[in-house]
Amino acid sequence: MITNLIVLFLSTIVAFWISAICGGGASLILIPLLNFMLPSSVIPFSLTIGTFTSSVSRIVVFKRNINWKIFLWFVPFSIPAVLLGGYLIKYIEPSYLQLIVAFFLIGNIPQLFKSKKADLPAQNEYSKSFLAIIGFLSGFVSGITGAIGLLFNRFYLQMGLSKEEIIATRAANEVFLHLVKLIIYIALGLYSKAALGLGLAIAIATIVSSMTVKFILPYVSDQLFKKIGYGAMVVSGVVLLAGSSRKIVDQNSLQITLEHMKNKTELALSWRDTNFVLEYSKTHGFEVERSIHWTALPLQFQQKYFALSKNHSNIYIEKVLRFTKEASYEFYCHEEGILTRLD
Repeated sequence: MITNLIVLFLSTIVAFWISAICGGGASLILIPLLNFMLPSSVIPFSLTIGTFTSSVSRIVVFKRNINWKIFLWFVPFSIPAVLLGGYLIKYIEPSYLQLIVAFFLIGNIPQLFKSKKADLPAQNEYSKSFLAIIGFLSGFVSGITGAIGLLFNRFYLQMGLSKEEIIATRAANEVFLHLVKLIIYIALGLYSKAALGLGLAIAIATIVSSMTVKFILPYVSDQLFKKIGYGAMVVSGVVLLAGSSRKIVDQNSLQITLEHMKNKTELALSWRDTNFVLEYSKTHGFEVERSIHWTALPLQFQQKYFALSKNHSNIYIEKVLRFTKEASYEFYCHEEGILTRLD
């Protein structure tokens, strides 16, 4: 147990050093360690104690560098948004939002190859309404996915802020979001004594990390700081894309098969209860076949369906589309292990 705490403590210091420079990513390092120590349901509670304490300690260390204009228009709109996101998580599948976020993060690849001259700070002056929108979106995404750091890193990097201003302003903007999430976890009972203990250990380590990172920053040039930030977003996007894609495939029973036969080639896609087939044969050329419900049939074919249903308990229907020809329908009738196809 003591060895685990030492490893966790040292890993947390390094993780939040990286997080300060990259704009996030500490969770990617700490979650695998916490998986060996805690049930997955209370890991967010421990991590949020750490991220909250990290934000507070960074504010203390870099308080003179906070950009108050961004803070005053970011925070008031992010708080209600994180509550809305937390509520909608019951109805929105986070995997799809994570997939969109992954593509957004990967879209930062061109930034990695910009020359030093082209990558100079633009000193962008964003309007108050834009800052409010960014605040709302960050809170909303955080409420659903539990993470915002890397996603909105590009926003900070393009503001023309110094390294210290980015770290300080980001911490000030996010500290309230972490506090709200802590309250939500406690209200839902998603915590334990062990999670609290490890969370406090992480919290102490984040304070050490925040106090010492200011001695590291002078050795990191503004150019390198930005490159590391964009690189972290791209890497995180690739990891998130792989993870969210795997979840979507598993949740929706996605299957893709390619089959070559004597006279035709068939590419089949299965998604939930829907099948989609692209077929090429020497006889009919290209065909697209899609499974449909009987209610999507034209009236005359619905009558055919009802007539068949009297003698068959299970009928599978496909709509067939051919180039320059009218749509046709195929009925696959199952009865006592016998399959009958009717065109």
